[in-house]
Amino acid sequence: MPVFLRKQPLDIPSPTEKDWIKKDEEEDIYLKDPYEFLDSLPQPYRMINKLVNLLLERTWEIVEGPQPLQETRQPKVPPPKYPPSSEFQVEGRANCMVAAGEFIFIGFSMGLSVFSIPTCEKPTCEKVCAWEAANVEICAIKVSNFGSSSYLIGSVDELGIARFFYFFKENLLSIKAINEVEDISKRNTCVALELSRGADYAGFLLQAGSSEAWLEIYRLPKDSWLKETENAQNVALTTPANTKDMKVNQATLPEKAGVEVDKKNKKAPEIQGLVAEEVDPQVLLSRLESRLIPPVLLLKIRSPKPFAPSTFKHPYEALMKSDDGSVIGLGYNHMLKESQWERQEAIFSSTFQQYLETEDELEIKEEKPCNAMFHFHLPGRTLAVGTEFRAEPDMPIAISIHWSRSHNLCYYFLSRPAKEKIDSDPKPDMVWPCASPITYSAVTPCSSYLAFACEDGTITVWEKSIGFPLSVTVLPDGYVIRSIQFMPCLPSLCEKAPGSSEVLASTKVKLLVLCTDGSLHMITSGAKEFDTKLLGPETPNQTITAIATISSLPDTVLLFFWDGTVILMDTTTEDYISQFIMPPSYKVATSWQPVFSVDTQGQYLLLQGVKQQTETIFIFDFTTYPFMEAFALKAEEQPEALAVVLPWDKRCNIFLKDSLQRLSTISQQMPECWSLLKNCAKSLAKGESQEVIEEEETRDAEEP
Repeated sequence: MPVFLRKQPLDIPSPTEKDWIKKDEEEDIYLKDPYEFLDSLPQPYRMINKLVNLLLERTWEIVEGPQPLQETRQPKVPPPKYPPSSEFQVEGRANCMVAAGEFIFIGFSMGLSVFSIPTCEKPTCEKVCAWEAANVEICAIKVSNFGSSSYLIGSVDELGIARFFYFFKENLLSIKAINEVEDISKRNTCVALELSRGADYAGFLLQAGSSEAWLEIYRLPKDSWLKETENAQNVALTTPANTKDMKVNQATLPEKAGVEVDKKNKKAPEIQGLVAEEVDPQVLLSRLESRLIPPVLLLKIRSPKPFAPSTFKHPYEALMKSDDGSVIGLGYNHMLKESQWERQEAIFSSTFQQYLETEDELEIKEEKPCNAMFHFHLPGRTLAVGTEFRAEPDMPIAISIHWSRSHNLCYYFLSRPAKEKIDSDPKPDMVWPCASPITYSAVTPCSSYLAFACEDGTITVWEKSIGFPLSVTVLPDGYVIRSIQFMPCLPSLCEKAPGSSEVLASTKVKLLVLCTDGSLHMITSGAKEFDTKLLGPETPNQTITAIATISSLPDTVLLFFWDGTVILMDTTTEDYISQFIMPPSYKVATSWQPVFSVDTQGQYLLLQGVKQQTETIFIFDFTTYPFMEAFALKAEEQPEALAVVLPWDKRCNIFLKDSLQRLSTISQQMPECWSLLKNCAKSLAKGESQEVIEEEETRDAEEP
């Protein structure tokens, strides 16, 4: 007679039905061999036995894993390998770099340097200018172009100090250090920065300790900077090139734009505070640097406070603290008392005690610092600023931010009331609540599409110009999102006129999702199409560490692998187009976190290589490789007006024109629709009258 003993103690079953034990799992609860109950291994042999079994199971999964992959996917042909087009060596360690226009901005261990991109006239990279400072290691930089050859540079060093730089005409000026103080104990740390397109606004995320964090938004007086630099150039033009440390012969000063010579007094007047007698360029630049107006603090947003019991004694007090009710709030003005709060918390803890204990064991006791992601937004249909504020199509009007462990995506308008204090911690003008905490977000350069990923793996793509979500995707279990990024995709081929509503409707938005395990997913969203597919890696040994998109190559993505391999992939066919290799004896520096940059025009790839502690920047010119011809033909076949980059006002004009064109057709169909409605109403009235007659006849028949 068999004897069955329980392996586990008898527990109260879970209230959720999905956690109940299934019939096929009941055999594992009981021991069929009674001696097995006494033969359990002592420690540490029991732990060794578990580790060995786990190792065998993972080994067997690796052995069986590639088999179905080989059955479904054919082995890819090795892509052609291309060496770099040019290179230049740098002094010191390059931590970050950005290629914009004709220049390369590199953050070093001793400051910031600017290099020129090689051209036909100048085939080599030359150092244009630099800002050097001892013990200042630049770790992150952002660059925004405004004007013909003017750039705003935002940087953050290893101590968390944020700085503004202004680059114009091969000159680099330091404007302001945002959070630099003499007392180190009072210093705040900058953890993130963003510059708007066109350099109208800048945002810095600052932290003080591990709990307090806030976002500072600055308005940039770029018009004043351009005016000051133009005046400085006019002063430089009035100075002879062969004179130095001497005064100009004022009688021979030419009459140039912005400089009028007083012929009677033979003197050159001051130009906005800069005197033409100053000849030394360094003196002129230092004086210009002191005259640049620093950025103006516009908005200061603090991290949300934790929810707490209500302190209001009457509902009227909570109502007075609330707004007019036109927008969803953050939920702080509630009426839950401390007793209700404790009662609900006790009920929740007693119901889910088993899961809370497991979560407490896995949770790290250290307090995580509060972090956030923020983006600037151009005018759109979902951002109604009112008629009193005139919004420019290319100037941001709002900023969105979501804090760590927060369910809300908050919008703040950049047009603030005149009476509002800077340090007032304003309320959000618009709140988008989510069911799970938001972890990552991304916005297209034209601000037409917004995507955000939640903690539970849900990814939502919004069409902001119309105001509805294009897709909602949930990644399979086991994938943890690391970053999301939009692809600069083009609309589908269409026979309609460029810029019509049909072309806008056929536009496909592609979102790249990189996970912590090195896998890359692509989500395609459109008005009539939705798709999700896994792009890589092909084998478990490959791990993708970084990705980059190229504006000039549609539907392609650059993949950076853990072993230093750099591959260009076509996302439509999932084929490898090319592989960019280093010269012999060189390798990618810090392949787990490579230092690279793709220029804004999509013509170059800059990649840092190392050889025996000697760092070199390699430049891969895409225009010199054969694969560019095929993509150039593909780009020519696309419509001229791309729906993805159309601003909101042009989109509204397109919809309005299409509505007017359909108005004549609608007016012709209106009489037919009215006749159909009349016939339907007559039939319904006739049916109701017939029913009334039948009811009266049955009632008369029933009466004696």
